[in-house]
Amino acid sequence: MTAEANPYRRTRSVEVLAVLDTLRPISTPEGIELTLRLAGPAPRAVAWVIDLFLRLIALWLFSLILMPLGGLGMGLVLIAWFFLEWLFPAVCEVQFNGATPGKKMMGLEVVHDDGTPVGWHAALTRNLLRAVDFLPLLYGMGLTSMLINRDFKRLGDLVAGTLVVYRDAPRRTSGIAQAPPLAPPMALALADQRAVLDFCERAPSLTTERAEELAEIATPLVGNAHGAPALTRMMQIANYLLGRPAR
Repeated sequence: MTAEANPYRRTRSVEVLAVLDTLRPISTPEGIELTLRLAGPAPRAVAWVIDLFLRLIALWLFSLILMPLGGLGMGLVLIAWFFLEWLFPAVCEVQFNGATPGKKMMGLEVVHDDGTPVGWHAALTRNLLRAVDFLPLLYGMGLTSMLINRDFKRLGDLVAGTLVVYRDAPRRTSGIAQAPPLAPPMALALADQRAVLDFCERAPSLTTERAEELAEIATPLVGNAHGAPALTRMMQIANYLLGRPAR
């Protein structure tokens, strides 16, 4: 029996894809829809190991420098250890776009649940609660929390309201020619906005005739314009969607 003739199989496939999907759509206060790619336990564990290795090297260097000072040196080493273990990750997450060195190497970053950059309160909360996530051994409680949570949140993330996501490379929009921005004649859904931008980015790689022919298809946006005026209208709308200023 083919998949088309077996609706149960098709339904099961959709359910499996939904479980495996790690994309989370969110809406910003400005009404913009974003899609975050959540990071699971494996890349986060690798990032933690990298950070741990770097912290141990730093602590070893501090020990070499300070231990000859005797009791004072030991006290300074303990202070350095506390800073490196509990405060340094929070400082990195706030000051370096949500990423410790390990997270940066793995292409990860910490953000608030609404996708905004993480702040001091959330960063300190999620890092200090690592003491709870570590229980009973080797982050057992944190791993369990991530495995049963659809957003892969450990306990610190649940309390702080944070997510660990993949850092997306900046989208290149230089392929869209500069043109006086023009507001579209109607409100466009996010998918429609993306379609306009994608077309205008690809237009330079098409022949002029083909680009103009495709632009004419978007009648609700270009109206009765044909040929070059239709393509120009699409470029103007794309510039408006990009927020480029009028010249």
